[in-house]
Amino acid sequence: MKQVVLIFVDGLGLGLSDPTVNPVHSGACPMLERLLAEKAAPLDACLGMPGLPQSATGTTAILTGINAARLAGRHVEGFPGGQLREVIKQHNLFHQLAGRGLTSTFANAYFVDEMSEVEQGRRQSVTTVAALAAFGRVRNRAMLERGEAVYQDLTRDGLRARGYTGPLISPSDAARHLMTIAHTCHLTLFEYFQTDRAGHSGDGERVRTVLSLLDEFIGELLLLAKRDGVLLAMTSDHGNIEDSRTHRHTVNPVPFVAAGPEGEELRKRVTSIVDVTPALLEWLSGSE
Repeated sequence: MKQVVLIFVDGLGLGLSDPTVNPVHSGACPMLERLLAEKAAPLDACLGMPGLPQSATGTTAILTGINAARLAGRHVEGFPGGQLREVIKQHNLFHQLAGRGLTSTFANAYFVDEMSEVEQGRRQSVTTVAALAAFGRVRNRAMLERGEAVYQDLTRDGLRARGYTGPLISPSDAARHLMTIAHTCHLTLFEYFQTDRAGHSGDGERVRTVLSLLDEFIGELLLLAKRDGVLLAMTSDHGNIEDSRTHRHTVNPVPFVAAGPEGEELRKRVTSIVDVTPALLEWLSGSE
């Protein structure tokens, strides 16, 4: 059975190789730097629309294969509104996989006990809307504590302020938890958005810390994926953290990483973020 772990890294573009400009080349994340150089195809994230790419339309495009910016008439930042939510609910990657008899899951942990806390939230991310539409639930606090979900910051440190008293974990631990989840289905999605937050902050030390944590996570994930014959894919919705000269998004291309079985062939199928869902669907459809 073909299996893929798809890592969605918010705000990671392919920028200049100059380490004084691009923190990815500063030594903070050697594994990520190598992966982007050797196993990534550049994708257009502008979607043929003027202005800077934004998260709501960019992530919708990635997870549906639909040019959400063109549909909305502009790049939409933050969280999807009513029009985009309907597109996500009907055409998300999870639904499309199920239509082909393939299984999938969203691995992110939500620090909640009751699903109503997520369902009634006014600001739902693209991934939240997609997961609720496809599965009727997301992974909760109990699943996190059992190691059956991964928190978005990898280590759970950000949960301390929300009352979490359990153990912190390393990014390598988070990778092992994610790979255990990945063995249960054809496609497993995990979202990491600390990159975008760090890029917006303009804080160089925070940027390096976030990249270093992500690097450890990816390094362990690559080892596990290679051992188990799982394809590791990674992409982003727009650039940001790769250019320290600005605190805003960039128009740089974003990476589509495909490392593992038939990765090179998969990378040849994509030129835009709208190609990600169709390419993964086509690749995974050969697993049954």
